[in-house]
Amino acid sequence: MLDFLTGIFTSSYYTGLWLNMFVLMSISAFGNVLSLKGGYYNLGGDGQIYLAGFVSAMCLVKFSFMPHALNIILSLLITLFVTGAFECMSAFFYCAKKVNVLLTTYLMSSALIPVIDYLSSVTYRTKEGNLLATEFIAENLRLKSILEPSPLNLSIILVPLLCALLHFVFKKTSWGKRVSIFGKSEEFAVYSGLSLRGNVYSTLFVDGAFHGLAGFVAVCGTYFSCYKGFATSMGWNALTCALLAGKNPLFVIPSGLFLSWLYTSASRFSLVNNFGFDMSGIIQGIVIFILAGNIALSKLNFKKILWRKK
Repeated sequence: MLDFLTGIFTSSYYTGLWLNMFVLMSISAFGNVLSLKGGYYNLGGDGQIYLAGFVSAMCLVKFSFMPHALNIILSLLITLFVTGAFECMSAFFYCAKKVNVLLTTYLMSSALIPVIDYLSSVTYRTKEGNLLATEFIAENLRLKSILEPSPLNLSIILVPLLCALLHFVFKKTSWGKRVSIFGKSEEFAVYSGLSLRGNVYSTLFVDGAFHGLAGFVAVCGTYFSCYKGFATSMGWNALTCALLAGKNPLFVIPSGLFLSWLYTSASRFSLVNNFGFDMSGIIQGIVIFILAGNIALSKLNFKKILWRKK
């Protein structure tokens, strides 16, 4: 038991792996916090991060003739736009046909993943080695490790910056307050004259951009390529983190540190003790089940209070 609790701190590799998972999870979780605050559940995080990884890897390779700084900026902007636009398709279905965002994000992600699998492992597969992946980005485009031999890099600086930015948006900007109003009562917001279409499109676009940023950072700092299935469970981990944080961006950091420690420790413990099953997946399922049960009970209690008042 003690090995499970403290095992990741016994080597720089596992400590860096823990913090690196925390970075990728937190960046995506900020997007989920935004969409949850607006009243929408994004279940397509895996596909959106996967799409971002593929687009960023292709752009960074194709734009290699450009100056390095310009290449990174242009590739990042394209990645954020593509992932944001992809999630806006759910906004279109919601505004046009009132199809639940929860359903469309999940279905579109599920349909996109095998397409990216084929593109990365067949159509644009690297000619070097036997990896099912796209070409590796150049050495000078990669984020250097700050805790070798782990993949932890300077992208960890983004987490507190994004946390402060999102907190400022919710507390000080009219757009952030408008998103919160829609999350509390969409009918009230619409009857107050606020634009439903503008809110859905802007919220989901920014949410998709956060997931795109996570995919871009994963390629530049961790994988240096888009290999088949690299984003598996990353979106679900981020959603779990956002739910555990209670839709509060300030709580994403402690929630991310806790969950990444839990998953990293479980994976290490399974490897060291030669378990034949995915222990981290089981733990993730238990955490999601507890969170879902807590949300369901809170809504049920809220309905009982309303009924008593009536």
